Amino acid sequence: MPSSKNFSFESLYSKSTPPGKLRTPPSRGKFDFAVAYPDPNSLPIKELIESLKIGLEEEGKNLAIYPHPQGYPPLRKFIAQKVFTDRGIKTDYENIILGNGSGEHLYMIAEALLNPNDVVFTEEFVYSGTLAILRRFKSTIIPVKCDSEGMIPEELENSIINIKKQNKIPKIIYTIPTFQNPLGLVSPVNRRLKFLEISKKHNIPIVEDDCYADLNFTKISESAIYSLDKTGNVIYVGSFSKIIAPGVRLGYIIAQPDFLDRINAIKSGGGVNEFASIAIHRYSEKYLKSHIESINNILIKKRDAMLAALGENFGSKAEWSKPNGGLYIWLKMPSNINLSSLQKESLKYGVGFQPGNLFSPNSDSGENCARLCFGYNTPEEIYEGIRELALILEKNQILEIKGDWVTNNKNLLPGGWAFQYENDFYPDVDDTAVVAMFLDRAGYQNKKSLEKACNWIVGCLLYTSDAADE
Repeated sequence: MPSSKNFSFESLYSKSTPPGKLRTPPSRGKFDFAVAYPDPNSLPIKELIESLKIGLEEEGKNLAIYPHPQGYPPLRKFIAQKVFTDRGIKTDYENIILGNGSGEHLYMIAEALLNPNDVVFTEEFVYSGTLAILRRFKSTIIPVKCDSEGMIPEELENSIINIKKQNKIPKIIYTIPTFQNPLGLVSPVNRRLKFLEISKKHNIPIVEDDCYADLNFTKISESAIYSLDKTGNVIYVGSFSKIIAPGVRLGYIIAQPDFLDRINAIKSGGGVNEFASIAIHRYSEKYLKSHIESINNILIKKRDAMLAALGENFGSKAEWSKPNGGLYIWLKMPSNINLSSLQKESLKYGVGFQPGNLFSPNSDSGENCARLCFGYNTPEEIYEGIRELALILEKNQILEIKGDWVTNNKNLLPGGWAFQYENDFYPDVDDTAVVAMFLDRAGYQNKKSLEKACNWIVGCLLYTSDAADE
């Protein structure tokens, strides 16, 4: 009689299959600073419908056949013209392959180049989606120290030399040189040339992720690294997701022909969705330039609202970036404050953000940092949400539970914060002092909360021989 037990695949998975679970949409707060969604009011729905309608009337019968493996030719021709005009890149449309967003291309690049333990160099904090892809291929990810202009060339070269001494194989230099995610940095042209010099010297290709280049709030635009390269060292990745809508899932890769041949061999299912390609092509030819100008004007107001709110609510004790484009502000708190431990709690109050350690290649730094996206909410909502984020520190003050300190001082009332161990029974004197100083210097008005914190700190210091362990 057949068994009623459910069939199990557990023993059948390939060694390369990572563990996982069905993905669910990320939790979103009222003040959604976690994910780079565009302003819903800026989506050109009417124009996209119009563009798709015209495209289908003209070419709808072509949907009866499979699309070109490299993607819709008219859109690739438009991209070739766009990157030449906007980014100084000279390329033929035959050297462009469309994909389902830039993420698919990064995945294909990894599959084409990376063996387990091969080394990839990145900025010291880098887009978490890229990190997930690199980890999927069991890469060794080496973070390179950055300054205000991106990866420091000397640090990059020293890292390469050290890796070679360990007999490891350096395969890729991955960078987002324009409005870097999450740091918002822009590498100037002299630094880009340095990257190229190092790349050629050590025979390591550069993967240039340029998906934020159009979100530029100034009249100044740095040349794409690809445009500065004369030898085919650079693989260029772009996307329509950030300038039109993430839901269109259209990106593109530009590289020398022999590499594209390998990419095409990896890519499954033929060309990308022809519906989306037709709509985006028609829309882009007629509207894209003015749309980019419009969304940048919107984003400037949102960025300014977030910067003003950070200045008013976080004061001089915190640091944050002041980007001239892109979608992100990088917030850095005092080292004792663990923002990663506050992420779930923050959502209870309607504020979403991504803690900095999610962007750390080795997940070993950035716990006191956060990436804040300013693309989705209105300026008024952004201002309110940042104020709420500042208050979350106060809301996490332990005021009800008497913890381990009562062993030494049973009459001492609670008033500390527990970041290091995330345990209400085990708050930390150092962390509490940092939070109290931060709130005070930021102009926090609830003096009773600060008084309770100070009383708790003093009480611990007076009645214990090892206050640092409280």
